[in-house]
Parts: sequence; structure tokens; C-alpha cells
Amino acid sequence: MCKGLVAKKLGMTSMFASNGTYIPVTVLKVGPCVVTQVKKTETDGYQALQLGFDSKKEKNTTKPLKGHFAKSGGNCFRTLKEVAVDDPDAFEVGQSIGPEIFQVGEKVNVTGTTKGRGFSGVMKRHGFGGGRQTHGCKNHRVPGSIGCSAWPSKVIKGKRMPGQYGVETKTVRNLEVIDIRPEENIILVKGPVPGSRSGIVTINKVLFA
Repeated sequence: MCKGLVAKKLGMTSMFASNGTYIPVTVLKVGPCVVTQVKKTETDGYQALQLGFDSKKEKNTTKPLKGHFAKSGGNCFRTLKEVAVDDPDAFEVGQSIGPEIFQVGEKVNVTGTTKGRGFSGVMKRHGFGGGRQTHGCKNHRVPGSIGCSAWPSKVIKGKRMPGQYGVETKTVRNLEVIDIRPEENIILVKGPVPGSRSGIVTINKVLFA
């Protein structure tokens, strides 16, 4: 059994459950993912599938990758990701895998890259409360004192400070699959997932509930 797939985040919308409950959902375009390489314990030391997602033009592909893709049918892909698999012998290079491996109501983990926020202050980056919003206060959004005066007379390593924020790999766990539309290769999961629209994410089955 394949334990995950590569998908593209199309955006968020909402829908109503059969009991009238309002559910916010994220729309993910799942595959079709093509198996570009099968990795086995005997040859690679672990079991996994290398999946190709999101086709691109051959002229925009390097020669080494063209040779690699030729083994799986010749189609070139923008994204290559590895996912775990129980039995690699059940798959072959060039095989296409779609959303049929998931079920409605199943729990999944979604991994993606968060939006880039650039250089951010401590209130946006770390959630600091800031100073008083009163007349005469001059430290509305600054971090305040960052060190110690007498001992150890230095800024402690790891102190939360302003800096680059975002563009990190994050995983949102235990998201429920609300709906599956195999004819469109679409999966709807409950709640938000990391990244912006058109961002690439990986959907993995929850192995231990």
C-alpha cells in the first residue's frame, strides 16, 4: 500500500455536512502521480516510491533528468517526492497513482512549506504582546530588555528576536478527508494546510491514530 501522494494546494472553500455543520476545507489536486523509481531494501536500504508530479516541457528539463524520466514513460515532471510504501514489489515504474488510495473520513498528515514573511518583528514572528498603547509610551512593538545587567551580562543564546520568518517545512496532523472526487483528482480536507495557493504539499496516511 502506498502511504502518501504529492498534491497542489488550489485554495480554501467551505461546504456543509449532511447534518448542516459548516466545514472549512482545503482543495488539493492529488496527482496523478507517476512512479519514477521504486526503492527497495536490497538496493537502497529502505522501501519507498519516488513520485513525479506536475508535468513540464521537455526543453526545460536537464539531460540527466530526461534520462531518468525516460524509464517511466518519458514525461517530465516539476516535482519529485518520495513516499513510504509497505510492498515496493506491488508497484512498477511508470504506474500512475491517484486519490483512490484515500477514503472519506480518513485522517491524513499534510506537509508543506509555509508562506514567506520576510524580516519580521517579535510581535508577528513570536506573538509578543508589545508595550502599552498609552500616551507617553515609546515601546509599542519593540521586544524590550533582551539581556541581563549584572550577570551574566550578555544576551542568552536562543533569545527570541526579530528576523526571517516563514519558508519552513511544517506538518499539520490528523486532518480529516471530507470528500474525494477521483474524476477530477481532487481531495477536500478539513481545515487549512501550510503554504500559499499553487504550493506543493505531501499527503501522508496517519499510521498510528
